[in-house]
Amino acid sequence: MNWDAARLANRLKHRHLALLLNIARHGSLTRVAAATGISQPAVTKALAELEDIFGAPLFMRTGRGLQPTSLGSLALVRARHMLSDLDLWAREVEALHAGRSAHLHVGVVPYVSSALLTAAISRLHQRHGVTLSLHRATTDHLVPMLRQHELDCIISRATPMAAQEDLIHRALYRQRPRLIAHGRLAQRLARRRPDWAAVAAMDWVLPAANTPTRQLIAEHFIREALSPPSPVLEAYSTDVIEGMLTMNETFVSVVPEEIARELCQRGKLGMVPWDFGWELPPINLIRRKREQPLAAEAYFSDILLDLCGDAASPWGGRAAGSD
Repeated sequence: MNWDAARLANRLKHRHLALLLNIARHGSLTRVAAATGISQPAVTKALAELEDIFGAPLFMRTGRGLQPTSLGSLALVRARHMLSDLDLWAREVEALHAGRSAHLHVGVVPYVSSALLTAAISRLHQRHGVTLSLHRATTDHLVPMLRQHELDCIISRATPMAAQEDLIHRALYRQRPRLIAHGRLAQRLARRRPDWAAVAAMDWVLPAANTPTRQLIAEHFIREALSPPSPVLEAYSTDVIEGMLTMNETFVSVVPEEIARELCQRGKLGMVPWDFGWELPPINLIRRKREQPLAAEAYFSDILLDLCGDAASPWGGRAAGSD
């Protein structure tokens, strides 16, 4: 059968996109019917109509339920993107009706300074009337959300999973690692020469093993001919890190310098002035390539670059490099 590409534009409806995702989620037409409150014959008819539009089966029956064909897998990817874009579009329209210029969904890794974020978000709203939803998560969670159009942009480290041609990177600033501990422990360590063997044996709070920060910390101790510390707790949340170190004088952790400053300002923790001799991977603004870039994204990018290029900014240390 000849397939006419125009039928997609002429016949594909929003309900077809929702049906695709429901079949993938539930695995059977019976469960789709129960979950959506539609009769099974109506669901069966809708799937037949959808497969007629595409000119071939989108799912095949297996022992594990309905599984997408190669054509179905492509349709699912596109359906997720289209529904996410429609949702973001609806939020932007809502923002305009409420008198705001646009609304951005931004993902941010935990080790980005709250001072930088609040300054950037405030300027974005004051200058351009843009509102923002902030999602905190690690890079391995944020990059798929960006690719699935659930986020407009992310502030994250560049990793192999993010270094793809469909994404645009702008380097914002670099970060130096700093050892932090309870204030009294930090004072005792600060009076000593760097003793990595001693701190390796202490109780640690560290990010998960697959994160760039954890890998660099492990490499540091290996270069010192020591076994990397085995953490009592794996955590990326600065609130949790602060709580554990505040309650326990035997605990230490490593965080970026500007995060260490923010935590130590509250008076319970101290920063140990030992130099690790290396930097963490730079923090980047990462966006999807678009035929027509969003104006709100461009405003946000310019504001971040201005803030991070300011030599006096506490998060930059020094001006960021090129893209």
